[in-house]
Amino acid sequence: MHPVKKFSREGKKALARVRRICLALPESAEKISWGTPTFRVKGAKGKIFAMFQEDHHGDGRLALWCNAPKGAQTVLVASEPKRFFRPPYVGPAGWVGVVLAAVDDERLSEIVREAWLVAAPKKIAAALSEDPR
Repeated sequence: MHPVKKFSREGKKALARVRRICLALPESAEKISWGTPTFRVKGAKGKIFAMFQEDHHGDGRLALWCNAPKGAQTVLVASEPKRFFRPPYVGPAGWVGVVLAAVDDERLSEIVREAWLVAAPKKIAAALSEDPR
């Protein structure tokens, strides 16, 4: 079992921002895994769509690792390397790391929405397409 990580003041503020965006999506829930907050789609048997990270193994980043549509990681990392990176562990599966200070709420919301859509079953995803956000 991993101990729950302690976050800096900046990390707590960033986590509040991430929670507001992630938990606004239908059927989303937060669960601590590997000592850090993960965000899941409840109706998808708890499939993870995003993970919050602060200074993961000393990388100095305040980031959100997001599930991503096929090919998105390559495009984002190549076109905007100061904003996006290939995270450890989940990077080989196509996830994208988002440097939180480098994106505004609108862009972060778009990325999180895409991550959620990758994880959500079609029936639940249909609820989001009905949502005007």
